Amino acid sequence: MKRKFLSLLFSASMLSATLYAQEQKGTREKAEIMYKKYEYAKAVVLYEKLAARKDPYLVDLQNLADSYLKMKRYEEAEKWYLEVIKDEKRTDSDLLAYARVLKLRGKYREAKSAFNAYEVASGSSPRVDRAGCDSALKWIASPTIHILKNENTLNSSLADYSPIFVKDSVYFIAEPRESSSDKYGWTGNSYSRIFSAPQKKGSFPSPSAISAMFNKGNFHIGPLCTNKTGTTLYVTKTHSGTEASLQKQASEKFHARVLEIFIYTKDDSGSWKETPFKYNNPKAWSVGHPALSPDENTLYFISDMPGGIGGTDVWYCIKSSDGSWSAPQNCGKNINTEGNELFPTVKADGTLFFSSDRHMGMGGLDIFSSKGSGNQWSEPQNLKYPINSSADDFAFIEVNNETGSTGYLSSNRIGGKGADDIYSFSYTAPVKFVLAVKGTINNKRYKRPVADAGIALFSQNKEIAAKKSSNGKGEFYFELHKDSEYVLKARKAGFLPDSISFNTNGIKLSDTLEYSLNLDPLEKGRTIRLDNIFYDLGKDAIRSDAALILNGLELLMRENPKLKIELSSHTDSRGKDAYNLSLSQRRAQSAVNYLISRGIAKERMVAKGYGETRLINKCGNNASCSDEEHQRNRRTEFTILSN
Repeated sequence: MKRKFLSLLFSASMLSATLYAQEQKGTREKAEIMYKKYEYAKAVVLYEKLAARKDPYLVDLQNLADSYLKMKRYEEAEKWYLEVIKDEKRTDSDLLAYARVLKLRGKYREAKSAFNAYEVASGSSPRVDRAGCDSALKWIASPTIHILKNENTLNSSLADYSPIFVKDSVYFIAEPRESSSDKYGWTGNSYSRIFSAPQKKGSFPSPSAISAMFNKGNFHIGPLCTNKTGTTLYVTKTHSGTEASLQKQASEKFHARVLEIFIYTKDDSGSWKETPFKYNNPKAWSVGHPALSPDENTLYFISDMPGGIGGTDVWYCIKSSDGSWSAPQNCGKNINTEGNELFPTVKADGTLFFSSDRHMGMGGLDIFSSKGSGNQWSEPQNLKYPINSSADDFAFIEVNNETGSTGYLSSNRIGGKGADDIYSFSYTAPVKFVLAVKGTINNKRYKRPVADAGIALFSQNKEIAAKKSSNGKGEFYFELHKDSEYVLKARKAGFLPDSISFNTNGIKLSDTLEYSLNLDPLEKGRTIRLDNIFYDLGKDAIRSDAALILNGLELLMRENPKLKIELSSHTDSRGKDAYNLSLSQRRAQSAVNYLISRGIAKERMVAKGYGETRLINKCGNNASCSDEEHQRNRRTEFTILSN
């Protein structure tokens, strides 16, 4: 009896286990079907049940985490990827996905550690992702001065994005507020449509869907662009073909089905005509996200057509004289990467804005700007924080004004009202801090400006700028840096040079310093003292400090090739007269010999020692004078013999 009871108990247990396994298998099969059809909203419900079981399969956890990631529900994605990486059978791809989810959540330090773990496990370097974490931390610590505002009247708890402005109205893309039986399996929400709202003094009354003609379609509609007059619309529509047209794409914003562009033109009677874009090819590739150049003769769009660089690239066509569009051309490697470039827009000055998930960014899609046209573009610049965030930031438009700029962007960042929200921004250009020096170069003797003199600015013994004094008035101008030491040097052939030292230490406000430099004309018979030429006691050898002064005289003689001089040396009255005369002659000759060694012709110089015969004060023999008074008599001079 006991044996029979145990046998029955065992059979019941086996039956229960079999039914449990069959139930699990049925749920898993349904979940896999939903997952493979990109119906993630339904898949997560089933995978959540499988994940709640004891010892769930790794593949169920992987698909659950990935589904939440595709749905942009990053908090849930992080939770389940954490469970995935705890499994010893996890893959290197799981580690990379977990690191990227942490980055999308703005957990940059944790993300860096996760990227490092991925590199150790895989041997592959996630260089761009990791560098993006470092940049994000730096940009958040020093944000730009853009002020963002959530446009609550346009946004709902669902997705609202990609605004454009035509006259006094805004058009944007949104998931309808009213529930619909047609649901997008990816998110579980209704398919997006084009909405509009009048713009009144910067505010927007309640939006409503625009004409059914533009919103006609079974699946997603938008984004779109228009010409300046609003008489031509370029609208993105998801192809309404069969399930066989499904294509796997890397970005949710670039939908699973193939995209097409339709062009709507308004005639004089007010009727609209729909024309498919010439390069739609729903059996082979997608085209969408149109944007017009300021002259409306170049149409930019995104596509995964053959010949691209990555997943989705920015392409362009040029309008011909007959109104047709040329063959698509890729915007090139400065814009496009191996990842996805999306949502191009073009500013009035021709600046291209676009979003990318592979240019170094803060998380998901980051907004970048580049200048150029066609396939010639500058290196893209990340618009940094707060324009960009750890989530997806896209559909950027900007208009300059007198004080800076205003504009709009779309984002699913933390703190929004719904999934994707529309944000406005304002930017007030900071008052530029300008430090400068200006002045004039004058003739010292005749008190008038010296035109076309050379003026150079030096800092730390290096020339950092040089120019000629301008407009016949001897004027000059240089911009400066804070807390720096400077020297201005002016010179011109026929004149002695002049210089002045100054600094900008402690200056906190914009300012323009003003100085005058005076050039002394070189005229026959004039005697000029060369300061700071010193000799060792009783010696005539040229010291290194004296050589620097003589190098200046060398330059003066090179600038004035007809200049001839007498180079003289003088002593004080102390010591014997004959000795002083001999010593001064030797010193004068040493100075001349030095200049000859530097390439100055000896015929242009005469060495003359005057000893103590030309004292410039009362300190003669036996006079009671201080060392400073005697020092004035110890000097080297040159007298102009001809010029």
